[in-house]
Amino acid sequence: MNISNIVELITGIALFLFGMTLMGEGLKQVAGNKLEIILYKLTGKPIKGLLFGAGVTTVIQSSSATSVMVVGFVNSGIMKVRQAIPIVLGAIFGTSITGWIICLSTLDAGSGWLMLFSSATLTCLTALVGIGFRMFSKDRFKNHLSNVLLGFAVLMFGMSVMSGSVEPLQKNELFISILTKFSNPLLGILVGIAFTSILQSASAAVGILQALAMTGYVQFDMVLPLIMGISIGASVPVLLSAIGATGDGKRIA
Repeated sequence: MNISNIVELITGIALFLFGMTLMGEGLKQVAGNKLEIILYKLTGKPIKGLLFGAGVTTVIQSSSATSVMVVGFVNSGIMKVRQAIPIVLGAIFGTSITGWIICLSTLDAGSGWLMLFSSATLTCLTALVGIGFRMFSKDRFKNHLSNVLLGFAVLMFGMSVMSGSVEPLQKNELFISILTKFSNPLLGILVGIAFTSILQSASAAVGILQALAMTGYVQFDMVLPLIMGISIGASVPVLLSAIGATGDGKRIA
């Protein structure tokens, strides 16, 4: 990584935090009885919250984004802690879907249409709808909603910038070789945490491990601690969202 990558990483973090703030402010303005009722019906029972979190994460392919949104909901006061916890658990479960999609693509399963539901596509669509509301609508509710949509788009773009800034590491032979030169499971967990914290994407980290596994360079007993570490490291973007959050928002993060 050079100085340009480092600046890009810092910029991505700044965009991420700004998007989080903008989305939170928009949620406060949009929040009303109807929205609270809808969220209550979707998350009134733990099993509903679990399925909701898994479903959203499956669509946007990012457990971190789902969890960050939940932190925003709690931070805005339109969702309670007890409602949010099952959603976060569901998000952790739902993030495994991306790994299965990657696995199917290696088997020539033809998953091109799934790109329509990728986080990048959804970010673009969200930004277009948000800017459309902001520029062409005089309705106050839609203007407030545009802040939520644009905040989410900026947040997701910030995550993308962070991931792109460290992309050179994904092709660095020395960096990848570090993953294969250890035998201590605890060390594997720590490396997995660091790996995901740097890449800012558990799915990308798992994808690299899947590619390594197919080459035969790594065995299952070596990968398992890494997977555990990656799951823990995925919480780093969510912890960033706790900066400036309320007490309940920090609890969820």
